[in-house]
Amino acid sequence: MKYLPLSAGLLLTFGACKMQQTTTSNPAATPAPEPTAPAPVWQSDAYTIYRDAVVQGPHTARALSRQELTSNYRSPANAFQSPQVSFKFSLNGKDNEMQPGQDHVFVALPKADGALLETPLIVFGQQYVDRTPVPVNTYLAPNTPLKIRLDLRPVLAAFKQQGYYQLYNGQKLYQADFKHVHVAGNTTPLSWDFDNLINKPQLELKDPEGDGIYETTVTLNAHSDAKTTASAWKQSLDVSAFPQYQSDYPLFDALYNLALEEARRAVEPDGTFRTGQEWAGVWTRDISYSIILAQAALQPEVAKTSLLRKVTDDGRIIQDTGTGGAYPVSTDRMIWAVAAWEIYLTTGDEAWLRKVYPIIKKSIEDDVQNAYDPNSELLWRNPSYLKPEDIIPLNPPGSLTFLVRGESSFLDWREQTYPRWMQPTDIYQSENLGTNAVHYQANVVLAKMAQRLGQEEVAQAHSATAEHIKSGINQLWLADYGYYGQYRYGRNYLTLSPKSETLGEALCVLFGVAEEARGQSVVARTPVMDYGIPCIYPQIAGIPPYHNNAVWPFVQSFWGLAAAKAGNETAFMESIAAVSRPAALFLTNKENFVASNGDFAGTQVNSSVMLWSLSGSLGLVYKGLFGMDFQPDGLVFRPFVPQALQGTRRLSNFTYRQAKLDIEMSGYGRSIRSITLDGQPLPNAAVPASLSGTHRIRIELSNEAPPAATQNKVPHHVAPMTPAVRYQTGRLRWAPVEGATAYQVLRNGQFAARTTDTEFAVTAPTAYTEYQVLAVDAAGFESFASEPLPVAAERYRTVVELEATTGKANRPYKGYSGKGFVEISRSLNRRLAVPVTVPADGLYAVEFRYANGNGPINTSNKCAMRTLRLSSQLAGTVVFPQRGVEEWSDWGYSNPVLIQLKKGQHTLVLAFEPANENMNGEVNQAMLDYLRFTRVQ
Repeated sequence: MKYLPLSAGLLLTFGACKMQQTTTSNPAATPAPEPTAPAPVWQSDAYTIYRDAVVQGPHTARALSRQELTSNYRSPANAFQSPQVSFKFSLNGKDNEMQPGQDHVFVALPKADGALLETPLIVFGQQYVDRTPVPVNTYLAPNTPLKIRLDLRPVLAAFKQQGYYQLYNGQKLYQADFKHVHVAGNTTPLSWDFDNLINKPQLELKDPEGDGIYETTVTLNAHSDAKTTASAWKQSLDVSAFPQYQSDYPLFDALYNLALEEARRAVEPDGTFRTGQEWAGVWTRDISYSIILAQAALQPEVAKTSLLRKVTDDGRIIQDTGTGGAYPVSTDRMIWAVAAWEIYLTTGDEAWLRKVYPIIKKSIEDDVQNAYDPNSELLWRNPSYLKPEDIIPLNPPGSLTFLVRGESSFLDWREQTYPRWMQPTDIYQSENLGTNAVHYQANVVLAKMAQRLGQEEVAQAHSATAEHIKSGINQLWLADYGYYGQYRYGRNYLTLSPKSETLGEALCVLFGVAEEARGQSVVARTPVMDYGIPCIYPQIAGIPPYHNNAVWPFVQSFWGLAAAKAGNETAFMESIAAVSRPAALFLTNKENFVASNGDFAGTQVNSSVMLWSLSGSLGLVYKGLFGMDFQPDGLVFRPFVPQALQGTRRLSNFTYRQAKLDIEMSGYGRSIRSITLDGQPLPNAAVPASLSGTHRIRIELSNEAPPAATQNKVPHHVAPMTPAVRYQTGRLRWAPVEGATAYQVLRNGQFAARTTDTEFAVTAPTAYTEYQVLAVDAAGFESFASEPLPVAAERYRTVVELEATTGKANRPYKGYSGKGFVEISRSLNRRLAVPVTVPADGLYAVEFRYANGNGPINTSNKCAMRTLRLSSQLAGTVVFPQRGVEEWSDWGYSNPVLIQLKKGQHTLVLAFEPANENMNGEVNQAMLDYLRFTRVQ
């Protein structure tokens, strides 16, 4: 059969137009109609899937057999790019030249004489806008060289005159800390991902003449990805030891075999998983999500070896490199626990259970002190619960959340999912949906492990902890949207981002955080785009695709499993399609693709043979279609076959503990008409854990479609830019935001006003007050809230110079206040006692001004942390994330710890305790300038 490409979103079929009949009455003279194309299995305006093919516009992928695929896909990545290039300069890989949203603009149209394009000499900090009109239907030519010239002499002169340059935001960049100049922008290879500029040497400007004029030449609209992937795939590895799958749909069978072959390729010689073709080594979250999806069942011994590779010598789960030096800014390492439990469920290995139990228990105990809500932590430690007046660290009234802090699980490129103003300390104290779902399930898992090992007290404690986190997550519910908010963020007062966060939404459904009706709402109402469900929605302005404006197949697979659990056939079938389309067209399981056009070549980083992507493809078969629910005492079948995929399918040679299963299933729907084990009825569709040997299972479905359910299909949409707000003479002011029709003003995290102006009158506050502004577009979508702006805060603040409490450090760093600063490390000032005089009763935010030059903002593992106590009573954890490589004169603030203090003398103690070990294990260091405490209530 032949397949015609989609045109204008419509499928054309042979024979759609009949030839005009002749005037003769002879039947033989009447031409027979052309044969029609086969009926699609699934179809949308973007692409169509057939039993043995995928068609997307001019591109077709076809299964020639169950072991062979072909594709003519060609990437459109550098077509239809605007010649209007926006960019700005960056010192030391930070967004520090001009206000966010204020960029230089150059129109890159070719010169008549063919000469090299070149910007004028642009002075750092002075906006340049090219007003050249762009003709209609004129695009940026691929591989366009552009010479970019920067006048950095004002910065260098300031270094010479005063030792530092004051940036637009008031921060001081000291000469000793000046390392690099890069250009960031909106057109490939330019990127707004400031944190990763250091990894792109072509974007660094140099001054070879030493005259203060920095230059670089970049080739615009040149994509590192090839325009095509392979044109054909044919199975070449022996995968007969794995479960074999066959259905009435050759395309899906071939994609299953492709995933099997790539799963075998993903095993390194040392017996661990390779994360992806471009990602060597074992990564905690990648292998864990892969194990949960499929690898616990498919390759349990490799899964065990890989997980144990991610454990420290002292028996704690490793948090991979992340924002500000990894743990505890990032805390999603606990997905390791869920993966370890999944291995036990599939293997029944009691020795494995005993091995991983203390690792999980110790890791959660550290998290309780370092990342859990301090109020919640104290409540959880006391089974009879403390009275509110006995709890020292009090959140503002009504904001006790029971939530865990830390970066979004897997969404660990800061600017891809957070507003640019958020520093690593801000990310640390944010409360993310997906990360909390992970911590909820980790506590559930620990409780179940403890129960099986006879540790009833531990089981009860962590069951209660899980319930507290669950109640906290459900405080993130957005009733008007029908799904959960992305995260709570801010400084002393947190507000909820209404963006959807797909992995978190899916995990809440799968882990049972969302009860049945709420889970059905999540699946029906979370925004879904034509090519799949994006990581977040809406997208962030000015950020290229990676997590922003991207679909990740492993997330899509979790979403599909959530849809199956919720009984949403529409969402489940579309998830199968959204995972199958890219694998077929690209002939590999890619890491991600652009949400708005489905292309693999438009994202910041991508990899073939991606472990969690291929595991998702397999998981949709095992846990989706066949509905395998692995439980401590058996394997329960809860199949779900969409009507579009009805027929007979067989999964043979499937290993479950000591048994080999040959499973055949026919029909469609999610209700079982009959199920037999070796010809005998199987009660409750549950295979006992004690089963051994080879057995046959036959499942007949009822051929009843579940109740109709829909999805929230939406177009690509970019939210407005985040306003940059300043305060002056009683008014908040901000520049107009493109596309905004109104602005919302927040006071202490709560709605205060709505205005169409770009300023707002502020009455003189009688207490500490923070303001933020959000831009709202015509469709009602909000920007992120602006950076919290305290108004008249100094009257409520007290500063304590730390060098007065102990010896000052003998380091040549600049920018500190007072007479010096204090060094803390594993050997220096392990316990720092700071006497403070509190002027009045109240709730105080305690912060430290610090520097940490042990690494960049976005990688490494040297985040310093300490425990803060009021005398001996726990107040919370203070984190001092990395701020730049060897940038020891770059000072910022730690996270605020909220403490209820009485008027008078107190001693605050900053101590290095066992729970404060970071992922580096050797370097846990920061410079502390002063402590400040602010009465916020």
